[in-house]
Amino acid sequence: MATQKLLLLPGDGIGVEVMAEVKRLIAFLNQTGLASFETEEDLVGGAAYDAHGKAISEDAMKLADQADAVMFGAVGGPKWADVPYEARPEAGLLRLRKDLGLFANLRPAVCYPALAEASSLKRELVEGLDIMIVRELTGGVYFGEPKEIVTLENGEKRAVDTQVYTTHEIERIARVAFDLAKVRRGLVHSSEKHNVMKSGVLWKQVVTEVHKAEYADVKLEHILADNCGMQLVRTPKQFDVIVCDNLFGDMLSDVAAMLTGSLGMLPSAALGAEDAKTGKRKAMYEPVHGSAPDIAGKGLANPIATLASFGMALRYSFGLSEAADRLDAAISAVLSEGLRTKDIASAGQNAVSTGEMGAAVIKAMG
Repeated sequence: MATQKLLLLPGDGIGVEVMAEVKRLIAFLNQTGLASFETEEDLVGGAAYDAHGKAISEDAMKLADQADAVMFGAVGGPKWADVPYEARPEAGLLRLRKDLGLFANLRPAVCYPALAEASSLKRELVEGLDIMIVRELTGGVYFGEPKEIVTLENGEKRAVDTQVYTTHEIERIARVAFDLAKVRRGLVHSSEKHNVMKSGVLWKQVVTEVHKAEYADVKLEHILADNCGMQLVRTPKQFDVIVCDNLFGDMLSDVAAMLTGSLGMLPSAALGAEDAKTGKRKAMYEPVHGSAPDIAGKGLANPIATLASFGMALRYSFGLSEAADRLDAAISAVLSEGLRTKDIASAGQNAVSTGEMGAAVIKAMG
């Protein structure tokens, strides 16, 4: 069995705690022979700023480039609220995405049957929910230029963020969405704002052309992003795959997260283009939740999103579908047994710690 190189970047806050559970899972997989991993670890976010004065060091970037995949925790916190903008903790995450070419963000929103009551919606609306949001990750308003705050002649300030997309960027993310739909339920909703944004007009045109030329066997529907948000909290099970730009993907995936009961439940994958020679692609896996500094160090964090993100790594980067299936089944089994961290516990229910939940999932895999 080939040994896979994995870079761990725990980051800040609860990122450190949830990554500790991934380390335990990796040790289990290595010991049982289900997989073979060699890991390295480095700093990112506020921790990197404290050590190096920047959100990620050049050495860490080199390790990320050389790894078969990167596991990312979470970054940020009040401690770094006033650092220079270019050195803010989130800059490390954005650089990893941009420099590694991680243009396709996969964010599944799955409601485990045992957690249907934890959702903010009625059980019948979310039970059996299985949505995949495909977010373009390296373009759009987060990276467009100019991006600046300038002082005008009258003394007022003006802030500018630029939404930019090219045909190529839209084509490649559309193909990811259509390919996923072909092995799921065969439906793609393309979400944009063509009624008020020129980038939305181009997005709709290009997605339509790719669909017509290459994926006529998949059903395509177009939906305005604001209506998509409304429909997600109205009748979410109407969706299968949703493809959208960087900004709308960020917002809509967080909306979808709450349908499942907690941000602590949602994993994600960021994938690059497939190398024509090796067939491999750069990839980074991370939970959707943030660093939650208010509960950091207290053992209250839910590790499931991070464990499930590692499950996506097993599936998409390492081809270890059997191990990924066992992990998914273990998470479902533990939840069905009634174990809950504080974020998904009912009122009056005893909640387990981060470590207890991680240990239970690993035990269920055995």
